[in-house]
Amino acid sequence: MDNTTDDLWVFGYGSLMWRPGFPYIERRHAHLYGYHRSLCIFSHVHRGTPDQPGLVLGLDRGGRCHGVAFRVAPEEAEATIHYLREREQATAVYLERRLPVRLDDGRSVRALGYVADRKHGQYAGKLSFDDVLGLVRQGKGVSGLNPDYVRSTHEHLLGMGIVDPLLERITRTLAQDSEDDDGLA
Repeated sequence: MDNTTDDLWVFGYGSLMWRPGFPYIERRHAHLYGYHRSLCIFSHVHRGTPDQPGLVLGLDRGGRCHGVAFRVAPEEAEATIHYLREREQATAVYLERRLPVRLDDGRSVRALGYVADRKHGQYAGKLSFDDVLGLVRQGKGVSGLNPDYVRSTHEHLLGMGIVDPLLERITRTLAQDSEDDDGLA
């Protein structure tokens, strides 16, 4: 690892990419090996409730994930970690880890990231497309509608030149839902 500074790095693969919520001094495209982006977490707070869960992204084992790494200045590190724990650990469904990521400029750094806890009750694992779509359609929590979360993540990834086939299919289906609803009015 080439951490030439004491700065904190944070790896984002979902909403952190487009809504980090903390100050940073550098933002880089980054790859994480050994994990992949997956809609594998039942959301009981941010994009759903316990009675009507939504579905949000987690880092699940295997593969690789293209995301964003943010460098945080040392004087902001403690407040950033506190913020991230409040945001990401509302129900303790993620495991906080320092993960080896490769930045787009070739540097390797250890970045704070949140990995899906497969032993947690909110871990959904691999679901059928219909189950994923149903959960996304119904999800609404303190951070908003689940379809908006999926669309925003998909759009951000496209802006980075990344196509996530599942997010693309869900977004396309949600757009078709809207067209169908418009035709009924």
